[in-house]
Amino acid sequence: MAHATEALDLSATIEELRTARSAWRAADGRHRLDRFPSLAETGQAVDDLVAALFPGRLGMFTGPVEREDAFVETRLRQALARLQRQVECEFSYWQEEAVLAFDVSHAAMITGLFIAELGPIRALVDDDVRAAFLGDPAARSADEILICYPGVVAILYHRIAHALYGLGAPIVARIISELANNRTGIDIHPGATIGRSFFIDHGTGVVIGETAIVGDRVQIYQHVTLGARSPLGVTDVSARERLARHPIVEDDVVIYAGATILGRITIGRGATIGGNVWLLEDVPAGSVVAQPTAVILAGEAAGQLHETLRGRAA
Repeated sequence: MAHATEALDLSATIEELRTARSAWRAADGRHRLDRFPSLAETGQAVDDLVAALFPGRLGMFTGPVEREDAFVETRLRQALARLQRQVECEFSYWQEEAVLAFDVSHAAMITGLFIAELGPIRALVDDDVRAAFLGDPAARSADEILICYPGVVAILYHRIAHALYGLGAPIVARIISELANNRTGIDIHPGATIGRSFFIDHGTGVVIGETAIVGDRVQIYQHVTLGARSPLGVTDVSARERLARHPIVEDDVVIYAGATILGRITIGRGATIGGNVWLLEDVPAGSVVAQPTAVILAGEAAGQLHETLRGRAA
């Protein structure tokens, strides 16, 4: 039995879609999507990297310890081969805009340099896990944190993406940050600079912009934004404003849920930013920034509000 949709006349819609595609390609025809790095392949590369960094906890390695290095080597070689292909795609994508041809060895060089970043990345993530254990009394073990805490997953992906971003593969790095966002609801631009022992508690809705600088031992909660004040292209901006659009958060700062911190301002060392605060100016070291205390209603005022909430107010 034929589906009812098979009888629909789609000719006009197909023509409209073809017209839209043609208009887009005429305006931006220099890019070929078949050269763009693959989301799926980049994801596979990250899975292999994560397994190599944490073979037991995230790589599911269960063999004898004397075979662990062989497992790590296998996953690492798979990751690097995939990663190099995606970096090659990135250069191919941009080639038509480049003044000079990219050297064919450029992707291999970036991949080779990236290898040297893996040991430091592992050490940084270990510090992040320790910070989560110290910062959350509900945590029972480091294994639980690494596997179950979205903030730690997001910072693990970010540490990988940030290294690639700095080595000159920003699209591949951006894809990795989007993979983390899809999994955790935490959006950290790979260009953001984040210090040691960083802990995002709960994490959903956290946004950290490209030029943000975060110091050591910083703790933030869900729905915190370290953002810019205005989108590029809406207003004229200087070179400094273009390259320094997001906040600087110094060491030992705590930022509670819902805080929105915008522009190139500095949150001084040891400051505490309360929940739902909106900040557009510097905060001195050691300060506490808080909204006014909520009003507690009682008696007739409380009764009237209850009735209003139930839709029964006069």
